[in-house]
Amino acid sequence: QVQLVESGGGLVQAGGSLRLSCAASGRTFSIYTMGWFRQAPGKEREFVSAVWWTGGNRYYADSVKGRFTISRDYATNTVTLQMNSLKPEDTAVYYCAARRTRGDVSISSEYDYWGQGTQVTVSS
Repeated sequence: QVQLVESGGGLVQAGGSLRLSCAASGRTFSIYTMGWFRQAPGKEREFVSAVWWTGGNRYYADSVKGRFTISRDYATNTVTLQMNSLKPEDTAVYYCAARRTRGDVSISSEYDYWGQGTQVTVSS
């Protein structure tokens, strides 16, 4: 099993920044990809960003490309999502997820482990 704990959500004005972190523990050697998803009220969960656990390839949704940056800290087994130039439409609960297999990183159903979620609210 892999345990994921997110932190760093909060309230910020439009144009501001937030930094989300996801700490992984347990059988982390089984992780292939780490991803971030978000879900706004009344909407489906959507892909935000992903990174290979071993580093290297990074992926972004078009809606966040150029504003968000995903990174991996090997020393602490943490994946961080730096969010800049935030917009009200970025408001959502953000979830960290891990998958054990290769594939389309944007498909939420293919992730095996999920964090509890952290609220991000961007005011206009």
